[in-house]
Amino acid sequence: MSSGLLKIAGGTVYDPAHGVDGQVRDLWIDGGKIVAAPTDRAVRPARVLDARGLVVMPGGIDMHCHIAGPKTNAARKLRPEESRTAEPVLRTARTHSGTGGSVPSTLATGYRYAGLGYTTAFDAAITPLAARHAHAELADTPCIDRGFYVLVGNNHFLLDAIGKHEPERVEAFLGWLLSATKAYAPKLVNPGGVEAWKHGTALHTLDDNVPGFRVTPREIIHSVARAGSRLKLPHSVHVHTANLGMPGNWTTTLETMQTVEPFGGHLTHIQFHSYGGHDERSFCSAVAPLAQFVNEHPRLTVDVGQVMFGGTTSMTGDSQVGYYLSNLYGSKWVSHDTELETGCGITPIRYKQKSLINAWQWAIGLEWYLSVTDPWRVVMSTDHPNGGSFLAYPQIIRLLMDRTWRREQLALLPRGVREHSVLKELEREYSLQEICIITRSGPARILGLKNKGHLGPGADADVTLYTPDKNQQTMFELPRYVIKAGEVLIDQGELREPAAGKTLHVAPAYDAGIETDLARHFEQYYSVRLANYPVTADEIGPAEATACR
Repeated sequence: MSSGLLKIAGGTVYDPAHGVDGQVRDLWIDGGKIVAAPTDRAVRPARVLDARGLVVMPGGIDMHCHIAGPKTNAARKLRPEESRTAEPVLRTARTHSGTGGSVPSTLATGYRYAGLGYTTAFDAAITPLAARHAHAELADTPCIDRGFYVLVGNNHFLLDAIGKHEPERVEAFLGWLLSATKAYAPKLVNPGGVEAWKHGTALHTLDDNVPGFRVTPREIIHSVARAGSRLKLPHSVHVHTANLGMPGNWTTTLETMQTVEPFGGHLTHIQFHSYGGHDERSFCSAVAPLAQFVNEHPRLTVDVGQVMFGGTTSMTGDSQVGYYLSNLYGSKWVSHDTELETGCGITPIRYKQKSLINAWQWAIGLEWYLSVTDPWRVVMSTDHPNGGSFLAYPQIIRLLMDRTWRREQLALLPRGVREHSVLKELEREYSLQEICIITRSGPARILGLKNKGHLGPGADADVTLYTPDKNQQTMFELPRYVIKAGEVLIDQGELREPAAGKTLHVAPAYDAGIETDLARHFEQYYSVRLANYPVTADEIGPAEATACR
């Protein structure tokens, strides 16, 4: 008796959300969801995948990457040489062609995520005015569910409300903005600092005043974190703090953690914010005090932003960082500002193994993974493409699981890093269960994605099956099967059925009276009217809205 069911039979299952750690069991899928095993013995699956000897995990979730929007298109235009020289995606009977490089095309991005066993990804920095464009580009990215975080930390309307000490107005605006842009979470990038950069100056502490507004970065962080908490967002605030990449920036990072912690929140690409010293010669790791603070405060989470050696493209909503890097590397760059809202800096960079600073960045990322005691609160990321491509995730997994190989790689670095990084002393090796947490179950929990990151009944049927290998990089580079929404997407590296994903966004309740104030603001300062600003449901295609309770 056929029931249309798919059975994954006899796999070694890792499902940390349900305490399943390498147990041999069957999974059943129906209608794009994981379902309980049928109680009627007469029911037969329509298809059986023999998973004996294979490792079974939920589909991967990249909770912080840059894959859509104006910044990615500006990066592609800035680096046409990559499109000519990087390995392309070739057209087949099932796939369209696409360009590669550090900023691959939408099509190549989707195919390559699926090829690694990833089924969900979030772009981490979209300016509100570009939301409609970003949704169109994400909809063109195949094989993955997708969403984005909307930039708010330098928005003039928000800065005015914070400066006038109007928390209800801040909360209403944030709720409206998330609804209008169909975003998943608010994102702070160098709050107030990008606005200062547009005035030709820089903010160096959380208590510097933003030019033109009676507000400081600390007040911006506090106000947005508070509003996100009061709106009961599944992911209340995603923070890229000030002084990214600067020696000695760890003290700013600690102050940011202390500001966010009462409300809970996430600090992103934490590697770039964990530097000691005061100049290039004294540059060093300051992971220890920051990781201790995270370990002692369970309301905080981080993703790493691991640096990997080689060439890539830096793209950040932090304009002055783009300018700084272009001078540091002597490379071309572009500043991409958006009226009253955000800025962006883009430049090619190369991380060199023999560079003391680049080697420290590599080591600092690994120190973070190995120093946070609870794997549920540290997430794998390269801040794609800023620290390196998401294609480096299998190599990072090997570095975490294989202590001997990690030390061999450390031995290749400059003496200052070899002798002074705590990596040489860290014995920890990640288990497969912990890898599953930092790449799947943890991101789902941090983002409040109740239907992802686990394999219990009701979960989205996004499942990846790997062939075990002593070399963990080899294991995670080529899944045996990737299943998306119940359909076999990848079979031994070959794309079988390119699926279209869905858009994930939030639908918070907010005081609609804010729109009267916003209409006046738009008429006075914007090049578009308020009525033309919000993205409608029919513009984003298949979607799943998360109610905020």
